[in-house]
Amino acid sequence: MNYEAGLDAALSQLHGEGRYRTFIDIERHRGDFPRATWTRPDGTKAPITVWCGNDYLGMGQNPEVLRAMQEALVGTGAGSGGTRNISGTTRHHRALEAELADLHAKEAALLFTSAYVANDATLSTLPKLFPGLIIYSDALNHASMIEGVRRSGGGKRIFRHNDVAHLRALLQADDPALPKLIAFESIYSMDGDFGPIAQICDLAEEFGALTYIDEVHAVGMYGPRGAGVAERDGQMGRIDIINGTLAKAYGVFGGYIAASAKMVDAIRSYAPGFIFTSSLPPAVAAGAAQSVKILKTSQPLRDAQQLNARILKLRLKGLGLPIIDHGSHIVPVHVGNPVHCKMLSDMLLENHGIYAQPINFPTVPRGTERLRFTPSPLHGTAEIDALVRAMDSLWHECALNRAEASA
Repeated sequence: MNYEAGLDAALSQLHGEGRYRTFIDIERHRGDFPRATWTRPDGTKAPITVWCGNDYLGMGQNPEVLRAMQEALVGTGAGSGGTRNISGTTRHHRALEAELADLHAKEAALLFTSAYVANDATLSTLPKLFPGLIIYSDALNHASMIEGVRRSGGGKRIFRHNDVAHLRALLQADDPALPKLIAFESIYSMDGDFGPIAQICDLAEEFGALTYIDEVHAVGMYGPRGAGVAERDGQMGRIDIINGTLAKAYGVFGGYIAASAKMVDAIRSYAPGFIFTSSLPPAVAAGAAQSVKILKTSQPLRDAQQLNARILKLRLKGLGLPIIDHGSHIVPVHVGNPVHCKMLSDMLLENHGIYAQPINFPTVPRGTERLRFTPSPLHGTAEIDALVRAMDSLWHECALNRAEASA
């Protein structure tokens, strides 16, 4: 067996399709977000502005967050020393879970090493707790949710994206006596559209189903305390399990679920992805707890981010660029070709000092490739001006379509 040939063929396919991904070596500088330094492949360095990060509010640079991490690092050391069950639970983990439970008005929360692991571990474990469980999953759910549902080994039904009528039909077709769970997201980050939370909760109540919502692109960003879109819409109490991340708007690292005390107790007791994984470093937990605490009372920061997103969308639309706009903080610009998308990304970086990673298949369907911009409160007028000028210039230079994409 020629294994080298197999690797060559797999990598050549990616190159041939224009979707081979490269790492961009960037160094962020404390207190200077969203500016950073790019180390080129030849070792030379250049200043850039990061426009595709998930640190939506710049909390990874917040002095209070850094101070909390430094104090915990000096006080406890680097790692946790074990799994949560074996020496890996500290006061910092407990404090963070308490902050998260309070944030979502739930009885308890449970930390994982990432929101991916939280989704995968929780969704794959639920059929063990509820034999015969059928999971109804939105077609555009995160890969981690898809993987968790797949690994669960239980019944699954895929409903068309945000199609409540299709979901109803699937629910009606199944045995009313079987346990059910509807898994969906509050914000689908590639298009920036919102899930129909209230309508899904209505169906869940009608058919006796549990609800599971992924709020990773919404926590910290929406709602009066940053608990997400479900909080903003007054639906949080109707959700049984909330999944969130500490690595996007909170600017640190890790993932979690929030739910009833019994649900959390059962997941922590049965989920291999929790049981057999070392816990977050205490310094990370301390920083995340401080970030969650800060954003509970930081509505002006959320307002500033939303304002910058609206400004950027309006200005790009004014140029006739194909913006996908569903009213969220995500600013996708449709390109529709993986080679062109990579080329635009490279030109933005090399010629304009603007870093926006191309979004290609399998992250989005073929033919919907895009650039995805994530303005923060710290992207000022100068940064927005530079991006708009660069996009206008490149769209003209590459003779790309300026007809606006449908929202």
